[in-house]
Amino acid sequence: MTAAAALSLPPRLAQYYALTKPRVLQLIVFCALIGMVLAVPGWPSGGQLLQMLVACLGIWLVAGAAAVFNCLVEKTIDSKMKRTAWRPTAKGQLSDVQALLFSGLLCLAGSVILYVWVNPLTMWLTFATFVGYAVVYTLLLKPRTPQNIVIGGASGAMPPVLGWAAMTGNVGPEALILFLIIFLWTPPHFWALALYRVEEYRKSGLPMLPVTHGNAFTRLHVFLYTLVLFAGCLMPFVYGMSSWIYLTAAVVLGAGFCGYGYALWRHYSDALARKTFRFSLIHLSLLFAALLVDHYVIT
Repeated sequence: MTAAAALSLPPRLAQYYALTKPRVLQLIVFCALIGMVLAVPGWPSGGQLLQMLVACLGIWLVAGAAAVFNCLVEKTIDSKMKRTAWRPTAKGQLSDVQALLFSGLLCLAGSVILYVWVNPLTMWLTFATFVGYAVVYTLLLKPRTPQNIVIGGASGAMPPVLGWAAMTGNVGPEALILFLIIFLWTPPHFWALALYRVEEYRKSGLPMLPVTHGNAFTRLHVFLYTLVLFAGCLMPFVYGMSSWIYLTAAVVLGAGFCGYGYALWRHYSDALARKTFRFSLIHLSLLFAALLVDHYVIT
């Protein structure tokens, strides 16, 4: 059912691990690593590889802390949704105090690692991302506005920026381009999920776009966002960050996402919404992988 269930961990440790949303963390760390790699011209040295490893650990810890805090705050909502009802906080397997202490320890450990062994800028940016996701998005935006995903997407788009800052000590335009790609990718990704989970969101009381504005309105916006995302994904090539290798992947993957978005708009079904959601994950993963391959091929 969860990544934790697949591990041979004692039950209590498995419950704590599940709260960190391991699958989400994998994507976060992967995107941060892409930012680190792209920030280093050519092949990284041994020292740079070690710094990448330490930075990934620190970012993983703080991101895990944000995930745990999110599970704590949304435990009542999670218990009403099939997708999240298994979480230890929703099932009452872990108390509020246990979850809060665990989140605090993860955040403190990750922040210390980033401040001492990476650089202060990365620590502060990562902590700001924690506040943006755990407080601004979870507490303020998500329960109040159907634009929660759009505005809150800024926190989810930060990993490449964190990675870039970890290796350079600054935030360059290249990092902001990577930020833009994830920021534009987030709404169609989550709205595709919300379309086929709409009754769960309605039951939970969350004002997701399909609940507040309906199925047809959401489908149109998923399609429109895929078009804007397509243009955004061309920016690394336009700016000179990549060559035709990345461009080819961006065009193919972007066309595929737009195709799913158009089909979803014109001929909706829950099955197609699920396929669109799954393809969105493939799209982002392969897009960044292509950027990584391109970086070393043209170096």
